Amino acid sequence: MGSVKFDVSVTKGLLEKTPANILVINLFEGVKIPAGATGAIDIALDGLISKFVIGKEGFSGKFGETYVLPTYGKIAAEKVLIVGLGKNKDFNLNRLREVSEKVIKKCQKLNNVKKIISVLHGAGIGGFDPEQCAKAITEGALIGGYKFDKYKSEKQTSKIEEVVIVDMVEENCKKAKAGIKKGKIVAHAVNCARDLSNEQPSYATPTKLAEIAQKIKDIDVKVYDKEEIEKLGMGAFLAVARGSSQPPKFIHMRYKSPSKTAQRKIAIIGKGICFDSGGLDLKPPSSMLTMKDDMSAAAAVIGIMTVMKELKPNCEVHALIAACENMPGCSAYKPGDILTAKNGKTIEVDNTDAEGRLTLADALCYACDLGVDEVIDLATLTGACVVALGNTVSGIMGNNQSMIDKLIKCGAAGGEKLWQLPLFDDYKESLKSDIADMKNTGSRMGGAQIAGVFLQNFVKKARWAHIDIAGTAYLEKKGATGAGVRTIINYLMS
Repeated sequence: MGSVKFDVSVTKGLLEKTPANILVINLFEGVKIPAGATGAIDIALDGLISKFVIGKEGFSGKFGETYVLPTYGKIAAEKVLIVGLGKNKDFNLNRLREVSEKVIKKCQKLNNVKKIISVLHGAGIGGFDPEQCAKAITEGALIGGYKFDKYKSEKQTSKIEEVVIVDMVEENCKKAKAGIKKGKIVAHAVNCARDLSNEQPSYATPTKLAEIAQKIKDIDVKVYDKEEIEKLGMGAFLAVARGSSQPPKFIHMRYKSPSKTAQRKIAIIGKGICFDSGGLDLKPPSSMLTMKDDMSAAAAVIGIMTVMKELKPNCEVHALIAACENMPGCSAYKPGDILTAKNGKTIEVDNTDAEGRLTLADALCYACDLGVDEVIDLATLTGACVVALGNTVSGIMGNNQSMIDKLIKCGAAGGEKLWQLPLFDDYKESLKSDIADMKNTGSRMGGAQIAGVFLQNFVKKARWAHIDIAGTAYLEKKGATGAGVRTIINYLMS
């Protein structure tokens, strides 16, 4: 795991009497005289917040705004960190998760901060359920506290040892405890995915992904090697793998709900290109720098499966990864080659750098052969999606509107934005081939949708959704994000 060294817990007590290095309180935008817990601390500090921080310093409570105030021994905490929650009407659990992340990053920059205590943000004036608030605070804190410094000789270790939510109401503490437990599960899955995506490509090979999957407790795992993949008829997947010295692995993880009432069978597929050089259609060096992240969807799927035992969704989950590298070795597949996918359809290779859809094609066929009700594939698939939606929104498309709507809603609940793109028949024209059933690429215009139309050829009967996380999975200044994890977890639990 990335370096998150602190724990999150809850305790019953009075904020002003609880010792800590930092006490975190909040303020909505435009409030001049604080109420609730912030008001109580203001009174204990003889009006320092209202008279000095707000009155003289002009602290407005804008979202993410912070102010550090010494307490001069008037309360048990050494300092108070006031954080702005923005306008009350705009406040929601996603904003709470985000502000919790900002608080941790701020505290990491302060000196000698080992213990942080915090109000149960959002449960008072915000009006949200204490359990949901505690879950959002925990997720934000543990995701915000993540650092990937495995390969740094000098670790920038945070001194934070614990974050404690303090509330004087017993029922709130009980609910917060349950929320913290859930928040830790989600944060673990997200940070697990980030670890794998941030890893160097020489470590995160197809073989290593398979080994990690096999170590996950309480799920069934089957790993197919090259010979077995050939017997499965996965000609598109194997073609992509040919140019690398690293052998391909097809990973099938299965979680079966202990509940006898479980009815849904769901397959989640994560694109697992462990490094993408572009193959013989070689990428420019600058475009290759972050191509270790082309297995971010596979990392997300593995992260999700690590917490199945704790989540206990009332469904059967099949997690699939066609893991390989796309390299220009002497056996590499070539433009003009004709590949035969698992369902017998033939594909003319128009561009070897459109490899992810080839591996997904065979994975989709495999998923549908399992007789699942629903298939969700997650992939860093197209630059076109990044151009269309940027780095904060993932594209989604599929064959069932109800399923797409539900996934968008589940994404929104987890703070992940999804935007539906169309799969019009007009796009099929672009994939036509004179010598095969289809080409693997078409026009650059509408590239994300054309990739979706290509994938649709390999879906049989099941309800299906394709989520393109090319823009959201890896950010230049932040590294891997764990995109898709919260959306899929919410969907499985819904």
